[in-house]
Amino acid sequence: MNFLNESEIKKFQKNGYLVFEKLIPESCVEYYLDVLDGMVQYAENLKNHKDSYFLELDGHSKPIPGRLHKVQGVCVTDKRILALASQNEILDRIEELAGPNIDIFGTKFFPKLAGGGTSTDWHQDNFYFGTNSSEIISCGIYLHDTNEENGCLQVIPGSHSENQIFEHSPQSGRHGSWTQVNDALRKTLPVPAGSVVLFSANLLHGALDNRSHTRARYSTAWHYIPSNLSLEKFPRGVFKDRHTVR
Repeated sequence: MNFLNESEIKKFQKNGYLVFEKLIPESCVEYYLDVLDGMVQYAENLKNHKDSYFLELDGHSKPIPGRLHKVQGVCVTDKRILALASQNEILDRIEELAGPNIDIFGTKFFPKLAGGGTSTDWHQDNFYFGTNSSEIISCGIYLHDTNEENGCLQVIPGSHSENQIFEHSPQSGRHGSWTQVNDALRKTLPVPAGSVVLFSANLLHGALDNRSHTRARYSTAWHYIPSNLSLEKFPRGVFKDRHTVR
């Protein structure tokens, strides 16, 4: 049985991403919202970054007490999240892009809390991985309804096609290093809760900040790869946040 039709495969090859609305069942979404709520509540008592918990930064790049930015290695922090990454609805589609034996690595939870929560600015995932491999497929799962107000994903369609890694630089008051894009080329991807976006790790993408004062935007992110793909920074059987999922 094919889970991607020929048109979807061609679209992925051309644009570098695919959107699957409401792919995750509502009952499953509600379960993981409860799990992730626990992480947000834990971070409310933190005054600084701790272990895999990273707080939002103020304008001087100082942690904002109690305000969670992300959980890095979320599938290590709470192994229940690994079951979300292992959903057949996702893996059946990944298999048609990456082959039958699949690992994930670099698992993250972004709460993007109401009133200015952040996740990422413009970047390419492969910049952080030290490669331009086209075999790495990134995945964002959105547990809340997501639009431009509360910080949906945005992409530059087709920017993956030459496997070029652009220059990235750190920004004050933000985690990570980011690049510049032509905003006229950007496409925003508002999606309902339970939606999954798959995209090339070479694709230029980022997310808007959360301007809503009432709505959070919980999402998870990680990267699917063929299990035999050797990544120097994320060796199989050594790097603790690399997991076999099929």
